[in-house]
Order: sequence, then C-alpha cells, then structure tokens
Amino acid sequence: MTDAPAPTDWARVLAPRSVALVGATGRADNPMARPLRWLVERGFTGAVHPVNPKYAELGGVPCAASLADIPGGVDLVLALVPAERAVAAVTEAGAAGAALVIVFASGFAEVGPEGRALQDELVVAARAAGTRVLGPNCQGIYDARSRLFATFTSAGERPLTGSSGIAYVGQSGAIGGSVLDAAAERGLDLTAWVSTGNEADVGLTEVGRHLVADPAVDVLTVYAESLPDPDDYAALAAEAAAHGTALVVLRSGRSAPGRRAAVSHTGAMLGDDTAFTLVSRRHGVVLVDDVEELLAAAVLLRGRRAPAGRRLGLVTSSGGAGILAADRASEAGLEVPELTAETQEKLTRLVPAFGAVGNPVDVTAQLFNVGGGFGEVCGLVRADGAVDAVLVLLTMLVGDTATALARDLVATVAEQGPDAPPVAVAWMAGEDGTGPARTVLRDAGIPVFSSITLAVRVLDAVAREPAPGPAPADARDPVPGDGWALLDALGVARPRSSRSPDVTAAVDELGGLAVLKAEGLDHKTEAGAVRLGVRSDDAAAVHAELTGLPGVTGVLVQEQVPSGVELLVAVDGGREGWPPVLTVGHGGTATEVHHDVAHALAPVDEATARALLRSLRCWPLLAGLRGAPGVDLDAAVDAVVRISRAATVPGLGELEVNPLVLLPPGSSSNAAFLASEARIATRSDPRHAVAVDVLRTER
Repeated sequence: MTDAPAPTDWARVLAPRSVALVGATGRADNPMARPLRWLVERGFTGAVHPVNPKYAELGGVPCAASLADIPGGVDLVLALVPAERAVAAVTEAGAAGAALVIVFASGFAEVGPEGRALQDELVVAARAAGTRVLGPNCQGIYDARSRLFATFTSAGERPLTGSSGIAYVGQSGAIGGSVLDAAAERGLDLTAWVSTGNEADVGLTEVGRHLVADPAVDVLTVYAESLPDPDDYAALAAEAAAHGTALVVLRSGRSAPGRRAAVSHTGAMLGDDTAFTLVSRRHGVVLVDDVEELLAAAVLLRGRRAPAGRRLGLVTSSGGAGILAADRASEAGLEVPELTAETQEKLTRLVPAFGAVGNPVDVTAQLFNVGGGFGEVCGLVRADGAVDAVLVLLTMLVGDTATALARDLVATVAEQGPDAPPVAVAWMAGEDGTGPARTVLRDAGIPVFSSITLAVRVLDAVAREPAPGPAPADARDPVPGDGWALLDALGVARPRSSRSPDVTAAVDELGGLAVLKAEGLDHKTEAGAVRLGVRSDDAAAVHAELTGLPGVTGVLVQEQVPSGVELLVAVDGGREGWPPVLTVGHGGTATEVHHDVAHALAPVDEATARALLRSLRCWPLLAGLRGAPGVDLDAAVDAVVRISRAATVPGLGELEVNPLVLLPPGSSSNAAFLASEARIATRSDPRHAVAVDVLRTER
C-alpha cells in the first residue's frame, strides 16, 4: 500500500524534549484531559504544548492554536481528536518534525471497511509527512524514566514512582491497563509501557525490539491478540535472547486466520499457533496463559536466570501442602527429585525428627516455634544440585512470625546470589495477616502466589526447555516434479501396489493376499472403502463392491502390510509465513482419539526425531512392551527424519503419512518401516482437492 517507513527514533519518543497535545481539552471529567494533567504535575522532563485554538491556556500552560505555532517543532504528538480529524493531525505533526504521533481515537479498522479505508489514509499521510503512527485505537505510552504520561488509561492514576526493570507492550489497551495497574498494586511500577492498538504503522514487535535492547529492561512482557509477522517475531525473540532480556508472552485469539479446513488428521492435530509456540520455545520465550502468570513470571525472571531444568525443590510448613504441590508438579511434567544424601544429612540438624527431608521438605510448625532456621533450610535445598527451582509452601503463618520468616528467606536468597536457582512462594493464608510479609518478599523480587496450582503453572512456563531449531537443509533434498514421487525421493519405503484391470492377477502377483482400497474418497475406513486380507478368489467381487461406492474413481490393489506399530508422521509446509512443522504421533484410524502427538520445526535431525518419539505416550509400544519385541528404533528415527525433509520441497502444503507402519525385527518385509497411506497437498490446493493415495504408481 505504501513505502516502508523510516526507522522510529525511539529516544525522541520515550524521552521527548517536547510533547504536543492536539485537541487538548479543558474538561476535567474527560479522560483525554489526563495526559496534560499528568505531564504537567508528575515531573515530565520535557516541554508540554497543549494545542487547541479555543483556549489561551490549559492547566496553567500556554495553549497553541496549531502545531505550526510551536517554535522549534515537537518530538511527540498526542492526537486527542476524533477519527475524522486524525489524518489532518498526522499531516500537521509531520510538518512540525514529530518523530511519532499517538492516535488514541477508535473508529478505524475495528469497525469495518469504511474504518479500514480511513486507517489506510492515516498510514499514507504518515509516510508522506515523514512521521510514524502508534495506534489508532490505542492507549499510548508511559515511560518511568522520563516521567512520560502519554496515555489516558485509568491505571495511570496510581502514583507510579518506581522503575521495576519490567516493560510491557501489547495490542489491547484494556489488557495493557490491567497489567499496568496490577503491577503497580504489587509494587512493580513498570519501566516502560506501550499500547499499540490497531497497529496501522508501528507494531508490537518493533516496540519490543527496542525495549529488549534497553539496558534498563530486564524483562519484556507482551500481550498479543493476533499473530505478528513471523520474521519480525523471530527477530524479537532472538534479539531478546542475545541481550539477555527475558521475554514473556501472553497470547489470545488462538483461532488465528492461518488455519486450514483440512480433511487430514494433521489438520485436526495442528493448532493455529503450533509454529508460533515452537519458534517461541526455540528462543527461550516464556509463554503464559493469563495476566497473573505474565506478571509472576516477570518477577521470577527479573534479575535472575531462568531455571536450568525442570527439577523442583519443595519446602513446606505443611505435609499436606507438600503433597498437593508434588501432585500438581507431576501433572505439569515437573520433577520432584529426592535431595542428595549430603543435603538430607544437613537438613536433619534443622528439621524436627517428625518432619521430612527427602523432597518435599516438611519443616513442620515446630521449626517456627523454636525460633528460626527456615531460611537456612530453604538455602540448603536451593544449593542442592538436584533442583533447578525452589517452591516454598506456607500455610497459616501470619503476623510478626510471617514477616520474620519473609526477611529470613530474603536474606538467604540475597546471600546465595542471582545465579542460584529461582525461588517462589505459595502462601495459603489471607492477605490481611500476611500483607507485610508478602511486601518484603515482593520487594526482593520473590513472587508470591495464593495458589499452588498457579505457582506450578508459572514454574512450568519458565522452565520449558528451548525447542531445537530445524535441521540444516540437505543439498540433496528432493524437489520432485510431481508429488507422487515424493516418498520415493525421500527414501521412504511403501508397499507394492497395482492398478491392473485384472484384479485377480494383481492379487496373485502380490502373493495371493492383498488390500483393496477405493480411490477418490477421504477417510476411506469410515466409508467402508478399505478391504483387508482379500484373496485371489474374492478379488473380483470385492473390486465390484468398491467401484459401486459413490465418488470412487478407481481401486488400488496393495500388498498386505505386516502388522506393526502405526505412527502418524506429517509435515505442514508452513502457514502465513511461519516455518514448516513436523507432527509425529500415534497413528492409524484412531489418531484423533489417541491425540498422542508431538511437534517440532521441520526438518529435524536424528536427536530431535528420537526425542519426539520418546515424548509420545505410545513410546512403550515402540521400545517393546511386556516382552514384545518392539521396533527397530534407529529405523523409526530414520523414517521420521526422512519424512521431515519434505519441508524443503517448494510449494508443499502438507504431506501426511498415516499409518507409517513400524515393523518388528524378523518381519517378512524387507523394510523396517512402510508408508501404508499418505496424502499430499500443495499450497495451491490447501483443501486437499487433489489429495489421493501416494501409492498411485505401480511397483
């Protein structure tokens, strides 16, 4: 639509020398009066220029009739005007030399085609004027260091006097206001806060890339309603990791536009945000599910490293709380390992004999009655090499005892330093009896939860191991001229098959026992279009039955595949610019019932393929269950790697092999695995209109 914008001068935006408020109002009850009042009263370091020809002054500040009347120009413009006047405000801001215009008004793309057209005009005007636009339909910017209150969010009514090292950027003004307010309520005044709204021009990834490079920002929290541009998001995640800035993302709107109405099993198994999640995990991004988790994860990571693994140490004042936490941790896939013998020996000197020192460590109420030692217990657990994070579980410890305990714990954490495993607290007692103690902990950067479940969810989120990136593309990877040669080019064996009109002879040629499959149908099993164990004598009759089914275009005679473990292995060729995704799972006709799948960015190497297989619930079937021989695991890994290389084929929409039959040692087949069924779609045919059996050519 327009040329690419010039880079934003963020120094002039977040610490502007001057701010102009176009459409400033004298109505104190109008939310749009807040920015001027806050800028004047709260120590903003630059000049403030209200702009409105109706007033000579506002808030004790001289009022300009227009932007052109402000000598020396301006750095930042707040457009406090209705949607129909926003384009003119942007043009005038560019003429005044503004680096950025914040358009607060709604009535743009969010209301329909007319609003979309007006939003497009806004961008055209910005490009022509040489300025950038934040919004429209946003709530602006707050920066603690320059005392910039370029926002009208009611959360700004809080004092907001500190700077926590936590920053925020998000697409929703309302959610952003909640984050700013909830953080301040916890004593975590944000360092910087940006609401991007409709993102007609400046988007959250651009803002985020600036903030993760800011030395004052330890953690960037992000709220996204729609998936950002894949390349921009990957750059944000990679740059955050490079700068050592923790990135915590809360994403809603999981029914993103990229989803296809596919008839394949893969379509049912592959969520819209699977590639987004994998790219996030590859760069160590922490993904959370609500605002409470967003802030708690930020506190946990502020100034500290993320847990090195998923092993959790539990210290509790109640045996019951320890059991509950161990249960929740196990359900989340966190380990609760037994502490080393050396640590347990040290703990026995502090913990009463009727307590427990293995993990969970139950100090019992007796420890508090004898006057101290709790911080030392937590320190011993934290220093044990068997744990990567510590969760402290407290029940009805209140008042002065609670405050003394909190100070003891804070002193221990500080003494051990930021490189020791992170510590969190779940306190199951009312705020009225534990308020001062919670404040002591929060001021020290130790997150406090009122729920064991929430604490475990956050620890699970921050302890996720980075996902491996795709394996380097092999220069020999195939680019076949037609899709039906793809499995052959990948080196994936498939059963012999025939399409001979003499079906009886075809079955004889395949050993006298074969499978007959009707072609041209989706989900053949449900349609009764697959017949197993067909003998030569019955072949003609079965053939006649199948050709009589509605929609059948032909009948394939296929070698009967020996029984084995059935997998689904599929490659989605990438959607909306996101990278290809490999899906591996328990296959066969009940794939959706099993819902036993794992994903990775494709293609994969052998280590990743093996890890995917081991993560499946059906892994025991592969390894050999209850004396069964299992399958050739090296061959299974090889099959997954080979199929994943389909990701390098230009134009691939999807390749799904289901089932990939993994055969036990000593099978009559010459191969260790066989692709019994497969489907192919190109990007030009995303709904599989031409998808048929890969086994089209005779062998």
